[in-house]
Amino acid sequence: MSLSPEAIATLSGVSTATITTVLLKKGLRNVWMRGTKPLRPGQPRLVGPAFTLRFVPAREDLATPESWSSPISTRTAIEAMPKGCIAVVDAMGVSDAGIFGDILCARMVKRGVAALITDGVVRDVEGVLGTNLPVWCDGFAAPPSVAGLTFVGWGEPIGCGGVAVFPNDIVVADQDGAVLIPHALLDHVLAEGPEQERMEAWIVNEVNNGAALPGLYPMNAETKARYAATKT
Repeated sequence: MSLSPEAIATLSGVSTATITTVLLKKGLRNVWMRGTKPLRPGQPRLVGPAFTLRFVPAREDLATPESWSSPISTRTAIEAMPKGCIAVVDAMGVSDAGIFGDILCARMVKRGVAALITDGVVRDVEGVLGTNLPVWCDGFAAPPSVAGLTFVGWGEPIGCGGVAVFPNDIVVADQDGAVLIPHALLDHVLAEGPEQERMEAWIVNEVNNGAALPGLYPMNAETKARYAATKT
């Protein structure tokens, strides 16, 4: 699945904080992926369909350097990544084995992958930064993935940072981390997200002009009427 340019443009103007609020109103509380911090400060907000990858705990007969040549490997998975996708990797929160390094990230850039998101860590951090691939992760470590993890597949449901991620769900990542939009709720977020942003920008302006918070945030009936009048 690919996102339309219009959908990407709309979501690029909606913060992850706003998306969590919009989804909370629909009853979804668990959409923010824990441990997904921007590797480089100031990375732009990015939007894309999830391409999922999954690791399990390391098992000595499987997690070996030789496994990198297996048909089921991170190398093969990268060759299946479509342009514009966001690679979302279930690393089980393991922080002492880097799932991807500079060479793999460089290949992802060549394939047009929008970003890498994981609840684990990367390695070769200087080289990864040099590829300019936007990465959200929980830090970095020198050991390779097989020191702590076994790669088992891609294109299936995973858990990343405690969030269930299905292939082609939508991911938005910014300075607050990465948030999941279930594919079935994409149209709802596209409709409600920009309005939530407009409303909160108006509230911030009111605060900057000296307004007190009670009755403003959340809005009472009088404030809602004043806000509605600004849209006519």
